[in-house]
Amino acid sequence: MARLTALAGGVAAALVLIAMPVAAHEHPSGITDLVTPAVVRVEAVSHVEITLLDHIGELKHVERSYDIPFATGTGTVVNPDGAIIALRRLAVNPNDVAIYAANKVFAEHHKVKIPLDYDKHKLKDDLLNHHLQECYPPKTDTATCIINVTTEITAYPNVSPPSPGGIKVKCIKAGPTPDSPAVLVPVTPVTGGVGMPTAPLADQVPAQEGAPTNVAGFLGRPGPKVLETVEIAHLGKGGAGGAGGDAGRPFADPEKKVDEPVKLGGLADQGLIGAPVIGDKNGHVIGLLVGGGKEGKMIGIREINGILAAAKVVPRRGAIDTAFEAALTRYHTKYYTEAAPGFQRVLELYPGNVVAAKLLKTSLEKRGGPEDQGTKQVAATTTRSTPLWPFIVAAGILFMAAAGGAYLLWRRRAPEKVTEPPEPLAATAPPLDDAAGQTVVVRRSQAFPMVPQQQQQVMTAPNPAVKYCTSCGMRLGPAHRFCGYCGHPIET
Repeated sequence: MARLTALAGGVAAALVLIAMPVAAHEHPSGITDLVTPAVVRVEAVSHVEITLLDHIGELKHVERSYDIPFATGTGTVVNPDGAIIALRRLAVNPNDVAIYAANKVFAEHHKVKIPLDYDKHKLKDDLLNHHLQECYPPKTDTATCIINVTTEITAYPNVSPPSPGGIKVKCIKAGPTPDSPAVLVPVTPVTGGVGMPTAPLADQVPAQEGAPTNVAGFLGRPGPKVLETVEIAHLGKGGAGGAGGDAGRPFADPEKKVDEPVKLGGLADQGLIGAPVIGDKNGHVIGLLVGGGKEGKMIGIREINGILAAAKVVPRRGAIDTAFEAALTRYHTKYYTEAAPGFQRVLELYPGNVVAAKLLKTSLEKRGGPEDQGTKQVAATTTRSTPLWPFIVAAGILFMAAAGGAYLLWRRRAPEKVTEPPEPLAATAPPLDDAAGQTVVVRRSQAFPMVPQQQQQVMTAPNPAVKYCTSCGMRLGPAHRFCGYCGHPIET
């Protein structure tokens, strides 16, 4: 018996060990749908307007303007007003584009070879070199170039049809390093309507090593051919405070099948930089993807909330999100009939919502089908609540009760048998006292007419010795002087 117990325990332990990696790698279906409607493509461009003052020959003003793209990545809308959480590198150009513009305009105008980069260079010609050095920032009284630099940041939402011009945004707050979070807001405030879809933010980063997550973003401008990219990842051990920070929390596959830092670093370089990292527990944003190359990491929700507080931007959900989340719950529990009107309502509030449109199409296709739990429940309820046999039994009981009641009522109302008149009272009268005469005094009652049948009986009585009252026909006893029934005197 002890051997059997030990064997059973060993089998159970083996099953647990086999099942643990599978459980650790499970990811709920559709957990990213809460966030993807709020994910945007972010493109940043430095716009430079430069005027070269050529004093070498005849005075000339050479005007040029250049658009220098410096960042592409992913941002996340965090309130209906259009506030976006992204990275500093997507909002602030770390390079001095004024130097780039000076190199370019000088090379174009004076036909000299100058590398088109962000470094200051020297020319062999002393006069040209002097003018070039005076063109570089910072600006002085003897500057040969007048330079104006502005940054244009455009957010392209996930809508259909695609937004050709996107939404112009500006950075109002950013952290100190390129991988620090930044807050972007629309240049023209969103007025009227219900605003934009938003993503829910988590309260904290999971501390568990190997916690499953999803990273969602865009590798290009959203459109029919560019859908959101979603990658599975797992949190590794480490990071600032063990939960993230500017140093970043690494990723690590608990099964060691995929080199997740390299995979996510490559995706960051392709456009997923700044993408929201979504926890599998409830589908909320727990951080942002940072890094690149062979080292993809995550900064946590603490840094996100900190920069939002510094920018005085309050993350919140809107009417679109409330309707979408209710419909999404019904969809993922396979109540497609109930989910379809919810997604239609979302599209009424925000017509371009790509995710809602896709899920509405699927809901309509599966509505009323074998997978629709709502239809199954209605069918099961109808089948269980309307069998015929209870009605048949109830009808039989009611019929029997009605028949029994009718029979009892008939018995109560049946006519009683006609009985003969009672014997004369004199027959049962008490005996006479010794001093009493033979005359019996009886209270006279109302005389009743003698029916013909009784007359016939009196007239045809076969025994002459039997006497009857000549008034009412009542039979008389041998000692009666008066009729005991009507009190009529008896003739002798």
